[in-house]
Amino acid sequence: MTYKATLRYLYSKLPMYQRVGKTAFKKDLTNIKKLCEILGNPQLKFRSIHIAGTNGKGSVTHGLGAILQQIGLKTGLYTSPHYKDFRERIKINGAFISEEAIMEGVMRLKPAIEEFQPSFFEITVALAFAHFAQQNVDIAIIETGLGGRLDSTNILQPILSVITNIGYDHQAFLGDTLPLIAGEKAGIIKEGVPVVIGETHPETQGIFIEKAAQCNAVIHFADQHFKASNVLQQLEETRLDVVVDSRPYYTHLVSDLTGSYQIKNLCTILQCAELLPDLGIPYYREMAFEGLKQVRSLTKFMGRWQVLSSEKPLIIADSAHNVDGLTAVLDQLATLPYERLHIVYGAVNDKDLNPILALFPKNAAYYFCKAAIPRGLPASALLSLSRKHQLKGSNYPSVQVAYEAAKANAQEEDLIFIGGSIFVVAEIL
Repeated sequence: MTYKATLRYLYSKLPMYQRVGKTAFKKDLTNIKKLCEILGNPQLKFRSIHIAGTNGKGSVTHGLGAILQQIGLKTGLYTSPHYKDFRERIKINGAFISEEAIMEGVMRLKPAIEEFQPSFFEITVALAFAHFAQQNVDIAIIETGLGGRLDSTNILQPILSVITNIGYDHQAFLGDTLPLIAGEKAGIIKEGVPVVIGETHPETQGIFIEKAAQCNAVIHFADQHFKASNVLQQLEETRLDVVVDSRPYYTHLVSDLTGSYQIKNLCTILQCAELLPDLGIPYYREMAFEGLKQVRSLTKFMGRWQVLSSEKPLIIADSAHNVDGLTAVLDQLATLPYERLHIVYGAVNDKDLNPILALFPKNAAYYFCKAAIPRGLPASALLSLSRKHQLKGSNYPSVQVAYEAAKANAQEEDLIFIGGSIFVVAEIL
């Protein structure tokens, strides 16, 4: 098969959660274990760092990846979903996996695909593990897909586990309370493996402490040690000082991870970096300074507080899609100067949107749309729901048409924001 035919085969043959929703979710590790056995258990052949969390895990994965690249390590990254190119999910030092490697991997797994029909995610995880083992990476940073305990990535034996934070998302699978969700995420904590928790929360702190104790794992709450000060948020960079245990430690740190919500992520990244010597990886603060300056270029990070145009009007996209993530993004938008805000927005059909729509400013102009996926909520339904929250706008037949309408209506001093779903942002990038 050609590369395009291989992707068509995967998309048509295997259920993909981001496209079709819960019918694709396999709450079981049986399939991934079978797939990895076929491939010679590649997940055991490289060092790894395992990252879970409701929000921020992509930013932490890429930020830590940039530092490890700066150290000189051959660094693999596995993330999901992808925006434009399936190969974004599997990278080494910022380079996407080759089309040939995808084709070879799928052909090798084709008998298993035909036999027990794993999910799309299970196949991509197996392909990533095989690629990192074959390419002899020095270390790979692996992002969970959904949850942790029963996520397909959770057959790793990492040298470090990281849980960025806990918020409400995917309650149908993970539970409808923060302690239940935390319990699922805590499933990535392994025996004797240190764990970093990005944010302390009174409802979840005890869950993590108890699980770490059961696993004899040393636990570090990043926000209890790392504090940001003198923060200067600019459109395409963040400047800050970082105090560690009340001592000035990182001064005049600059990062291209932008948006106010990245401050917490940067502290989590730095906490992880400070543990590297204990994990057998040489580390100096200068490496964080250089790596964090260029996360986007080193790792090909995209889709989060991404400035699509700094010309007039200013255009920004961000794929935050739950209450916690969107709260941070909308708060950041409110700090920017503009005459009028234009929001291109689309969402999925299996999420309670009422608490999300309640966050949005009522004085913005809205352009409701549906991403080109089966799981997308029809724009007309989104418009109807939005009216209950006094949001004014119109519905459009596609993301691109909505975006073009926003650009046509926006004046030079206005701001256009695109968000609500990774797939909405993907159609604009």
